[in-house]
Amino acid sequence: MKWGIVSTADINRKVIPGAHASEKVELVAVASRDQARADAYAREWEIPRAYGTYEALLADPEIEAVYISLPNTMHAEWSIKALEAGKHVLCEKPFTRHPEEVDAAFDTAERTGLLLSEAFMYRHNPQTKWLTDLVAEGAIGELRVIRAAFSYSLYDVDNIRLRTDVEGGALMDVGCYCVSGSRLLGGEPVAVHGEAWVGPSGTDWTFGGLLRFPNDIVATFDCGTALPNRDELEAIGSDGSLFLDDPWHCVNPVIELRRDGEVERIELEPQDSYRLELENVSDAIRGEAELLLGREDAMGQARTLEALHDDALRG
Repeated sequence: MKWGIVSTADINRKVIPGAHASEKVELVAVASRDQARADAYAREWEIPRAYGTYEALLADPEIEAVYISLPNTMHAEWSIKALEAGKHVLCEKPFTRHPEEVDAAFDTAERTGLLLSEAFMYRHNPQTKWLTDLVAEGAIGELRVIRAAFSYSLYDVDNIRLRTDVEGGALMDVGCYCVSGSRLLGGEPVAVHGEAWVGPSGTDWTFGGLLRFPNDIVATFDCGTALPNRDELEAIGSDGSLFLDDPWHCVNPVIELRRDGEVERIELEPQDSYRLELENVSDAIRGEAELLLGREDAMGQARTLEALHDDALRG
């Protein structure tokens, strides 16, 4: 599957090695808004073609699919443009927190007969599948509480992740993982509550959320751009819990089954989540696999993020 990348964003450095390592993916082009930057980037990352505009890449007839790593507020717009140009789309998370943008983009995908997917790479990792299987099999009894966390330290108010004009902030940058993981285990929430500390940049620097799911399942999470490095996910049931110390990056995939006063460590072989998501979309385009993340998940994610954002920042 011949792929192009729209943007030279920092996240690409995690995606490109997986693309190069995959036998199912051929990365043929990258686009920037500046030709010189695109040329330098293509040389650095050994990408054959470089385009000085996003439109030029979308006009390349050889490219079948694109990975979009633009700022949050540009995701829906350029996903639609890419689909209308005949390209399948994998768009970096969070796709959006606006449900109407999800509808517009996926309506375009359905009209054009193309695939669109939100790039939550952790969902493609075997560790995540092991976790959901263990919960479904009753390893911890009845699921009752979900706990998640994701944070890091960033104090540069000019950094894109802290800019209000592109809908930055802790909830959108890292809290979206906590929301996704909670929804993966609990389903779609029926009620949410959010609290935020808004820092000097005008974005939420710390965010705490409470979600209530059907079957009396409750989830709590916290995230931040002004906190120590932390990433955790725990599913707590009537008989025990499943704890992941590296749920999002999956660099050291280990699941701890804590039950009856004992801890069983389930250690998994590390796999490149970014390669796996590219391969899932490529296989789905070829009709050889089901697309893991489509419209339903993107809509559930956007609805939940918007509700949390509204409750915390607008009351």
